[in-house]
Amino acid sequence: MNPVDVKYVRLLSTRCDKFTEKKTDLYQIRCPFCGDSQKHKNKARGYFFGKQQRLFYRCHNCGVGRSLSNFLKEQAPDLHSQYVLESFTDRKSHTRTKEVSLEDLAYRKPVFKVSPGQELPTIDRLDFEHPARKYLEDRRIPDLGKFYYTDNFKKWVNSVTPKFDSLDHDDARIIIPLLDEEGEWMGFQGRSLDPKATLRYITIMLNEEDPKIYGLDTVRTDATVYITEGPFDSTFIRNAVAMCGSDVHLDHLGIDDVVWVYDNEPRNKQIIDRIAKTIQNGDKVVIWPKDIKQKDINDMILAGHAVQNLVESHTYSGLQAQVKLNDWKKV
Repeated sequence: MNPVDVKYVRLLSTRCDKFTEKKTDLYQIRCPFCGDSQKHKNKARGYFFGKQQRLFYRCHNCGVGRSLSNFLKEQAPDLHSQYVLESFTDRKSHTRTKEVSLEDLAYRKPVFKVSPGQELPTIDRLDFEHPARKYLEDRRIPDLGKFYYTDNFKKWVNSVTPKFDSLDHDDARIIIPLLDEEGEWMGFQGRSLDPKATLRYITIMLNEEDPKIYGLDTVRTDATVYITEGPFDSTFIRNAVAMCGSDVHLDHLGIDDVVWVYDNEPRNKQIIDRIAKTIQNGDKVVIWPKDIKQKDINDMILAGHAVQNLVESHTYSGLQAQVKLNDWKKV
C-alpha cells in the first residue's frame, strides 16, 4: 500500500467521526458527505479501501466515491496541498507511473454489450416439465425469474469470459447471477442438475476483485443482514445474502448488523470450527435447536418449519453462543 496514502488517511483520524483502522488498506468513518444516518449516530458507512496500492473512498449510504486526493481536496483542503506535494515527490523517487482516478479503478467491472445472461432463458420461461424448472419448484425456491438455464455450461461461460480450456464433460446447469448493489453482474454460479456431478456448484467471477456474494442487489444494509451458506437458502429468509466463497470479507460493504446462518450439521468439524470463529470474532450466529434434524434451510422449509421464526429466536452471541454451541455440537 502506498505509504503516502496511508499517512494522510491516518491524519484524518482526528477529523473524521467514528474513524476506525481495520487494516492498512481498509478504514471506516462516518461519511462527511451525507452525514451518514441521522437516526443512528454510531453508523459509519464510509470506507477508504485499497486498490492497486492506492486508497479510495466510497460511502455505502449515499454512494459517493472519490480518490483520496479528491476527498482531501473537498474535505481537508489544508492537507490536500501537502498530499499532492508528497505524492509527487514519492513518484519521482520511484518508477514513474500513470496517475489514475477513482473512475479508472474503483469497482471496475468488465464492459459487456449485453448482460451475460440476457441470451439465456429464465427458469420461469421453461416448460413446466423441464428438469431445471421442476428442480427449483420441487425445492420451493421462490421467484424463478431470478435464475437462468443453459444446456452447455462450459460453452456458455467461454462465450462470456474464457475460463475452460476444454469443453469435455460439459453439462446443463442452473445459472445463479451474483449482482452488485446496482444490479450489475459480478459473476455467477452454475448449479449442476446431475446428481453425480463432481462439482455441484461452479463459481465464475467476471472480476476477481468483486465479492463472491449473492443478494447484494436486494439487501438493505441498514437492517439486520442474515448470511447463509448458499444462494437458494438465502431466498427463504428476509434480508439475506449468501457467501459463495470462503475468502469473502464484508468490511467494505457497509453491513453493520449481521447474523451468520450455518448449516445444521453438528457432527461437521469444519462447520463447528467456523461457528466457533464467528463467535470469537464477536458476531451473532444461529445455533439450531436439537429437535431440528434437517441439514439446511431448504430442507427445513420442505419439512414445514417456520425458518424465519427459527433464525430469529435462535440467534446468539458471546458467552451464550458458546454455551449453545457446546451443547449443539456432537463431534
